Amino acid sequence: MGDAIDLTGDGGVLKKIITHAKADAITPTDDLPLVDVHYEGTLAETGEVFDTTHEDNSIFSFEVGSGSVIKAWDIALRTMKVGEVAKITCKPEYAYGSAGSPPDIPPDATLIFEVELVSCRPRKGASLGSVSDEKARLQELKKQREMAAATKEEEKKKREAAKAAAAARVQAKLDAKKNQGKGKGKGK
Repeated sequence: MGDAIDLTGDGGVLKKIITHAKADAITPTDDLPLVDVHYEGTLAETGEVFDTTHEDNSIFSFEVGSGSVIKAWDIALRTMKVGEVAKITCKPEYAYGSAGSPPDIPPDATLIFEVELVSCRPRKGASLGSVSDEKARLQELKKQREMAAATKEEEKKKREAAKAAAAARVQAKLDAKKNQGKGKGKGK
């Protein structure tokens, strides 16, 4: 994995971005620690899928940094942005290790997860400044889009008015030529 990023410095957790998020996408923070992900986990050795949310199109939610998931996920998800899809390769010591491995996963297995970060949100009941800042930013973006749409609509109306005025001038010239021709014929 030549373009993979070594997140732990010891090759224990490698991340390769498959789909980049938009530049202004948010990332998990202390204020937005709850994440929703789609994922598929495979055994590196065999490529066998051992767990996935894709079969039933479900979402897996957890709090980053709380220790509720394997170490590799706590490490890797902090580096991801909403909309990003990454391939995360985890050595056993950053996965389940020998102690808590589920029955269908060998304790010394290297695991590969393809993870999509769907969303980040605050804990329930949290009154956080950054959440209001994010809402304000989104409102500002919405206002900017509405202003751009209004400007575009105004320009469209101006173009239509200009077309109508040009068509009226052409019609007036045609009418003037018709009337001019009739007038000369009657004069003789």
